[in-house]
Amino acid sequence: MNRAVRRFASAAAQALLAGLALGAAPAHGAERAADLSEFDFSACPTVDELPAGADPGTWRCEVMHATGHLRMGAIDEPLTAPMKITFAEGRVDGEFRQVFGEMAAAPIRVGGTRLTLTPQYGGYSDFLSDGTRRGEFDIKFAIGSAHRLPALPSSGCSVGSDEDAVHLVLKGTVPTRVISRDPLVVAFGAKDAEFAAPGTSGCGPLSRALDRALGLPSAAGANAFDMDVTVAIRSYL
Repeated sequence: MNRAVRRFASAAAQALLAGLALGAAPAHGAERAADLSEFDFSACPTVDELPAGADPGTWRCEVMHATGHLRMGAIDEPLTAPMKITFAEGRVDGEFRQVFGEMAAAPIRVGGTRLTLTPQYGGYSDFLSDGTRRGEFDIKFAIGSAHRLPALPSSGCSVGSDEDAVHLVLKGTVPTRVISRDPLVVAFGAKDAEFAAPGTSGCGPLSRALDRALGLPSAAGANAFDMDVTVAIRSYL
């Protein structure tokens, strides 16, 4: 790195840290009733994308919306706009199988800063519930800014990465209840308060400044992700 770039990165980092004093945590958002018109099944894996040997008549597509609250490092923010996760599930020769479809989420504004975090799929998911968990998946958070920050990469800068994602193992907090039977929509609560959060990745000369501002990496037990989950379910045939 040449001297001019070092001076620029140092100045940008100092300016960033000066404006990143995190404020008090906002109140937890109120639960919203399910609006069936908001569930979009267009990202469902197609029949051709199901595993070889899958019987479409026994498979279903699920669209999961999750709001809640994220505490990770120095981040303590509500998720008022739902994360939307679409996937298919069923059995092949008696074995449970899943096919991931898509994940979409709105940016989360980090209070007291100009930064935003956008949840993204981290490359692994398993939504089979059992007696100890509601499912698990990997997630990363793309770092952006409500107002453009100098030296912040336009893409690829994130908390975690495909190689080192935030791994969530969700445990039930609220029992499943039926919202609608036609179409089938259910709701439940889930939480992971044991995950570890990695530092930033792909952020160039701002990596250290961002890690300091966001309190990352953050050890297991110091973070929590609470989720209010609503799932719409549709069969393939």
